[in-house]
Amino acid sequence: MSDELTCFMAYDVRGQIPNQLNEDIVYRIGRAFVEFLTPKRVIIGRDVRESSQLFSQALTRGLTDGGADVYDIGLCGTEEVYFATFHEGMDGGIMVTASHNPRDYNGLKFVREESRPISADTGLKDIRAIAEAGNFSTSSGTGVRHDLNTDASYIEHLWRYVDRSRLPPLRIVVNAGNGGAGKIIDLLEPHLPFDFIKVHHEADGSFPNGIPNPLLLENRSATSEAVVDAGADLGVAWDGDYDRCFLFDERGQFVEGYYIVGLLAASFLSDPSNHGSAVVHDPRLVWNTIDIVEKLGGQPVQSKSGHAFIKDKMREVNAVYGGEMSAHHYFRDFAYCDSGMIPWLLISQLMGKEGQPLSAMVADRIARYPTSGEINRKLDDPKATIARVRRDYLPQALKEDLTDGISLEFTEWRFNLRASNTEPLVRLNVESRGDMALMEAKTAELLALMESV
Repeated sequence: MSDELTCFMAYDVRGQIPNQLNEDIVYRIGRAFVEFLTPKRVIIGRDVRESSQLFSQALTRGLTDGGADVYDIGLCGTEEVYFATFHEGMDGGIMVTASHNPRDYNGLKFVREESRPISADTGLKDIRAIAEAGNFSTSSGTGVRHDLNTDASYIEHLWRYVDRSRLPPLRIVVNAGNGGAGKIIDLLEPHLPFDFIKVHHEADGSFPNGIPNPLLLENRSATSEAVVDAGADLGVAWDGDYDRCFLFDERGQFVEGYYIVGLLAASFLSDPSNHGSAVVHDPRLVWNTIDIVEKLGGQPVQSKSGHAFIKDKMREVNAVYGGEMSAHHYFRDFAYCDSGMIPWLLISQLMGKEGQPLSAMVADRIARYPTSGEINRKLDDPKATIARVRRDYLPQALKEDLTDGISLEFTEWRFNLRASNTEPLVRLNVESRGDMALMEAKTAELLALMESV
């Protein structure tokens, strides 16, 4: 067979249907997964995309033909595959999802036992090679498919992170973006003192209101306007497979994920049982997180961006929490995996504890460490652009860090510039020490240089 598969990325499989990803390819990937991992029992789940059910069936055939038993948890979020894999003691798990990619895409995310991620460095290249060659071993027997409902145990697990008796009676706008998060909100609702205003709530793989990606500016207004119209205390929006959640304050303002990392780090470290614990963060924006973690007696630990790297680093240092400014939040008690449900529950609890609106809880941190937010640019030659920026700015820098792209630090400001792992983009983040005008001037200066290369 040995045709090249272009759908394999650094952390997962993602491709356009049908030329990069189709049922035949998904079947072969299922066979290759069994060949690589020799699992006896595998969890599978799927997002709301129109192709996900067919791909889920093809994946099941590949896994069972390889001899593995399949436990299908059905329509779900990526974190439920993670949860089911570690909670049920499975040998692996696969989620059929393309997260926030366009409608005509789909993909697969893989974990092994204990929901440890399988990425390019830890087996994805092997799975790709096996799937491309198509020379599968003859199985001693065919595996069996089972339906499995883990909703109740998953919801029960979420209660570990909050004390429901202390949650304030908030009015919360929830925007599932017609992805899968609505189902979980409906399951949580009877147990919470919240009044939910539901926007784009029904799961619909045709995405009638646009692709669920709240990082896109044009996708934020639905949540923002609903918060203002309803006089809500908080807005929450998710991507399609809800492994990320995005928060809006009571004025409908989008709160950068960077400041949420700081809030969550503080909430864990202020618990005496976590005193001195490590908190893992990515290199894009760091000063606010380091400041908060060190003041609370924790250990800030930097990791390369990307879920596989963050999870590995968290296991290595036994971090209680890890956060990326891209709205991925990771929790030790969740097998070091990311969840889009735990963060907003924790923030709701924190609002009750502090007796403050979200805007007030982040205002001081935004003033201390203003940031550009992540700016993406499609450039012809990302490598040359990054090299040119480094050449121009390195002579004045106090410190250079090459953990992920380039990070250069100066007395009162710093920036990180990196090529995306998943898209043909260069990503820029700039922050300063309490000087909004400086941050804005340096951001404009860097963008002008990038566009001139």
